[in-house]
Amino acid sequence: MIDVKYSIIQIALMAGLTALIRFSPFMLFPEGRKRPAFITYLGKVLPYAIIGMLVIYCFKDISFASYPHGLPAIIAGVAVVLLHVWKGNTLLSVFGGTAFYMILINFIFK
Repeated sequence: MIDVKYSIIQIALMAGLTALIRFSPFMLFPEGRKRPAFITYLGKVLPYAIIGMLVIYCFKDISFASYPHGLPAIIAGVAVVLLHVWKGNTLLSVFGGTAFYMILINFIFK
């Protein structure tokens, strides 16, 4: 039998730790306080590094030797770039590219 008290304590701890992690940057670097140069540098370079890592992760398992030769991933990747250039909205680009990829692998490249 599941102990309800134990579950409530677990949920409260997870919620508290999540809130602490989310709020800690605002507590460490409040509005009006100068941020260290290293933190400002990381804020400029990390988004590009993360996108680069995501691109590598998405394309690392493509097999060009067998059907469908990576075409769904490549086409969806191009769709993400085109959506982002067209609308400039990251969420639309990611979700649109993901939906397009799922359509490609489930209906076009079976």
